[in-house]
Amino acid sequence: MRVNQISVFLENKYGRLAAVTRLLGETGINIRALSIADTSDFGILRLIVNEPDRAYQVLKENGFTVSQTEVIGVEMPDRPGGLAEVLVALEQASISIEYLYAFLGRGPNGALVIFRVEQVENAIQVLKNKGFRVVAGEDIYAL
Repeated sequence: MRVNQISVFLENKYGRLAAVTRLLGETGINIRALSIADTSDFGILRLIVNEPDRAYQVLKENGFTVSQTEVIGVEMPDRPGGLAEVLVALEQASISIEYLYAFLGRGPNGALVIFRVEQVENAIQVLKNKGFRVVAGEDIYAL
């Protein structure tokens, strides 16, 4: 039920984001979701791709500073308050969220959110017990 996320350290230089996306595209790796957090000097590009292990290797071999992180993908209703329901479930279990980002999925609930938490297994159990669908990495990679 875990999802492998690729994180790429990028200097805030002209063309660095384009270089990553071009390289992935040229090697047939498809980006499913992404998020960028930045400061004035650098950014962290977080990616969910269809082939995370190969993406990691390709980026590393081409000189990018890259890491893999386990995150959780949760399907939720695409309606007002849908995200709040998931956040309340995690809050009630005292599970802290480091960051999250969302994208539209294909399931009946319509929205997918990627969560980074310290207590991954605990969060998965809490969410399942509350009736949320925790989506396997393979299912997200295949979107």
